[in-house]
Amino acid sequence: MTAAETPATALVVDDDEAIRSMLTAVLSNESLTVTTAANGQDAVEAFRQHHADVVLMDIRMPKMNGLQAMKAILEINRSSAVILMTAFAEIATAVQAVKDGAFDYVIKPFDLDEIRLLVRRALEISAMRADIASLRRELSDRYGAEGILTANPAMKDLRQTIAKVARSQATVLIHGESGTGKELVAAAVHYGSPRATGPFVRVNCAAIPEGLLESEFFGHEKGAFTGAATRRRGRFEQADGGSLFLDEIGEMSPGLQVKLLRVLQEREFERVGGTEPIRTDVRVIVATNRDLEAMVREGTFRQDLYFRLNVVALKTIPLRDRREDIRLLADHFLERFAADNGVKLRGFDPAALECLEAYPWPGNVRELANAVERAVVMSTTSAIQPEDLPESIACGSTPVFEAHPLGADNPIRPLREMVRTFESHVIQRALAENDDNRARTAAQLGISRRALLYKLHDYDIS
Repeated sequence: MTAAETPATALVVDDDEAIRSMLTAVLSNESLTVTTAANGQDAVEAFRQHHADVVLMDIRMPKMNGLQAMKAILEINRSSAVILMTAFAEIATAVQAVKDGAFDYVIKPFDLDEIRLLVRRALEISAMRADIASLRRELSDRYGAEGILTANPAMKDLRQTIAKVARSQATVLIHGESGTGKELVAAAVHYGSPRATGPFVRVNCAAIPEGLLESEFFGHEKGAFTGAATRRRGRFEQADGGSLFLDEIGEMSPGLQVKLLRVLQEREFERVGGTEPIRTDVRVIVATNRDLEAMVREGTFRQDLYFRLNVVALKTIPLRDRREDIRLLADHFLERFAADNGVKLRGFDPAALECLEAYPWPGNVRELANAVERAVVMSTTSAIQPEDLPESIACGSTPVFEAHPLGADNPIRPLREMVRTFESHVIQRALAENDDNRARTAAQLGISRRALLYKLHDYDIS
């Protein structure tokens, strides 16, 4: 018989033999396996030997009363549901017992249908809690710190730190270069925490227009502004009971920084156009690739908000500093993208692996993932070949955008062809450094966003 088919168990405790017999018959008809005890002392011993899912127990009994027995039973196993049976004069005592951990109470003389209903509800809630605990373990195993693939000692230390931090309620600041897995770290913090079964809501602060940021965060009331046809719940409300991940926090405007600070301090906010405070139970995790301390000194980021966010700081490690992970991650991405595309591949040709391991990966893990995905799509053999990799990954040599255009590694070709190759590589690197944000990429390159879009199309850069 499987665990799912194992019948639920009940322990009936009362010094009245007639009540014990009656409840045994009722619960047996509900397909429960029932044991009985005549006093609190015997009940604790019986429970110690066979943990019952539900305990029905009188409060007034010889040797040890029901309240004392309940305390001892819950110390053995807090997941069991204790239902107390009490006389009308003892209701205040029973109510206090519920506050102390009892599932519920019934007043004698009780209705048998009420007993059946209470027991069914207790078992349903117990099953839900078991399912939630199982789901939390599964999420933690899959997305928690142990799900971060690495053979690098520093990354292993970071993984251990993430597991410790996850168990707390502390606000977390993750900083590191673009493409180093800051969102993966944030997810590991969430899914390794007691909030794992709650929502994990992501917001890219750089991807939302300035005028919509406040509404995006806090929601808005109907009619709050032109176009606000209905009430909208913001990200803080959506993340209630879980975690809110704010990526690129350094892009947040000073005005919104003030409002975020207030939420972190007071745990409440108002929707745009609203006046009623809304309480929130959210763990905030933020990430940035910018130097927030320098921004504080420059006056572009609030010092008080920085201190509030920087409770626990985690720093991701560039891929160039964890080169032993290149092959490990490449194999992982190959397996994933081959499955996504319905392609059967036995791995990387040794020459292709040499290319991957020689490349400096300015775009970090994200660039590696993109390179492997492209190789899977382009492959025509049973293994990834060097020619399947992006042109920017020049095997064993310095990438074009880091070399002199007329260096020995770059033989003379038609000028237009060399310029196009160089420009394509520069744009790809800028995109990687700016987390694929096209507006910031265009600004960094000193061209208009429209010009960038034209070049992306012209060079077939996705």
